[in-house]
Amino acid sequence: MKNIAVIGAGTMGNGIAHTFAQFGYNVQLIDISQAALDRGLATITKNLDRMVAKEKITEDDKNDTLNNITTYTSIKEGVQNTSLVVEAATENIDLKLKIFKDLDEACAEDTILATNTSSISITQIAAATNRPEKVIGMHFMNPVPIMKLVEIIGGYNTSDEVMDFTVDLTKKINKVPVEVNDYPGFVANRILMPMINESIETLYNGVAGVAEIDTVMKLGMAHPMGPLQLADFIGLDVCLSILNVMYDGFKNPKYAPCPLLVNMVAAGKLGVKSGEGFYDYSESRKAEKVAKMFS
Repeated sequence: MKNIAVIGAGTMGNGIAHTFAQFGYNVQLIDISQAALDRGLATITKNLDRMVAKEKITEDDKNDTLNNITTYTSIKEGVQNTSLVVEAATENIDLKLKIFKDLDEACAEDTILATNTSSISITQIAAATNRPEKVIGMHFMNPVPIMKLVEIIGGYNTSDEVMDFTVDLTKKINKVPVEVNDYPGFVANRILMPMINESIETLYNGVAGVAEIDTVMKLGMAHPMGPLQLADFIGLDVCLSILNVMYDGFKNPKYAPCPLLVNMVAAGKLGVKSGEGFYDYSESRKAEKVAKMFS
């Protein structure tokens, strides 16, 4: 298998495309927006340039990786002759169900359909297709080219053959597959998101400020970045979406998103991608300046 399609050229999609292309796979990167594809390729190029500068790869490696990527604005055209499609669109259940219905119609019968969802039921996504045994979760971590972990999630009907194939493929791109069961949030976000939500509650209740909360977790718990900085990096809209999925799935109030998070997303304060969240990113993408609202 050498041809892989990736749906979505955003942060996760371009990272997944980069990784597969770097390991010699022909990647068909698909997005409905040509501008998004251009931005995705620019990001991949910038990340490869950084790797060249650090002497992790050569200039030839960079060029080979870029040459392995072809872009499309049509799912029907982009998935031709592929053995695997990895969907990395926005964390929205209705959008994902539509994409998988379209993929099921456009792809060959033996094509495996994977989703990079970080919280949504694989079983529910698979039910939108006529091949539920060939649908699986591949939850990559951000930034994809660097992070080793991939959560591998089988749905209710995912076959053992598809599970084994996906685990083996993950190892071939120098990642570490971890098999987990199909419940809301899986493992990573079921543990991470309540921590982030509780950090926002701590801020909301006036226990401590943004920098103070993050400093406690970095110095006291040896986290590489504080939970509020991490929330900004992930995207507060994404955090809210994942918490809502878990709250709806478990009907447990401990997953209910903090009102402050809800209000920030409604106000368009989404973190790094919008220029402001808990920190101000107008001058730097580093979390060096607390947002005016919290300073």
